[in-house]
Amino acid sequence: MGFDDQRVDVSGVDDRRGGGLGGGALAAGGGGLGVVGVVVYVLFQLLGGGSSGGFDVSGLQGVGGATGTGTGETAQQLSDRCNSDGAIEKYDDCYVIKSYNEINEVWTAELQRRGARYSDPRLSFFSSATTTGCGRATASVGPFYCPPDQEVFMDLDFLAQLQSQFGAQGRYAQSYIVAHEVGHHLQNLFGTEEKVRAAQQAQPRQTNALSVELELQADCYAGAYGKLADEHGNQTITPDQLDEALNAAAAVGDDAIQRKTSGSVDPDSFTHGTSAQRRAAFSTGYANGDIDDCAFSV
Repeated sequence: MGFDDQRVDVSGVDDRRGGGLGGGALAAGGGGLGVVGVVVYVLFQLLGGGSSGGFDVSGLQGVGGATGTGTGETAQQLSDRCNSDGAIEKYDDCYVIKSYNEINEVWTAELQRRGARYSDPRLSFFSSATTTGCGRATASVGPFYCPPDQEVFMDLDFLAQLQSQFGAQGRYAQSYIVAHEVGHHLQNLFGTEEKVRAAQQAQPRQTNALSVELELQADCYAGAYGKLADEHGNQTITPDQLDEALNAAAAVGDDAIQRKTSGSVDPDSFTHGTSAQRRAAFSTGYANGDIDDCAFSV
């Protein structure tokens, strides 16, 4: 897999890891991967409460291992490091930022083609815990998107956890995570997230089922991005790298996570979808690169 260029734009990045870039006001957002994708609002409860996520890693043993400094770099220092030779493959943070750049470029062009306007979400790195417009979050919620802030939040140690504890290997698995979270941003822009939250309030018993639909749509959008990026040359994807994304989607299914953390599965508590559902949703988006294929009724 290769990007069409090696330029890394850090202008949309808030770095809260060491008092660096993002020292000002918080942005807002709503989505996470709950080990891949929900939307967060009131409280971060297994990535289902208030923001959108998709990677709920509560209950798993924390691991370090993410590459990147996170020691209070200035924006210029981060830019210089990520634009040095080989930095995109060497550093996790640089790779994530480059993926974020290409994802925004693809969705800007695609929505313009459809007569709509796309606005970039921001990307925030944090360590252990952070405060957002969706509430206070810890690393256990995994990557997430907060709708009020229109921002994707990520503790980069999750990337090491994804590999060591979930067996999701490869760089494109990381691109999938970012694309899933930006998928929640699309839902925010399209008004889907707001409709789902209203439906959840009106039909409390359907809260989890509606969260699953929201997460699967974000997976579908991630697949559509992969197809569009490959077709337009933003990010070339080989069959092996496609497998990396599919394996990552399966690794963060509710059933897989519950089996790993508790040894049992409770379908009534699912908020993100099963491994099979998440693989299928990504594949649906990737088949044609058409976001209309990702639609669902609220």
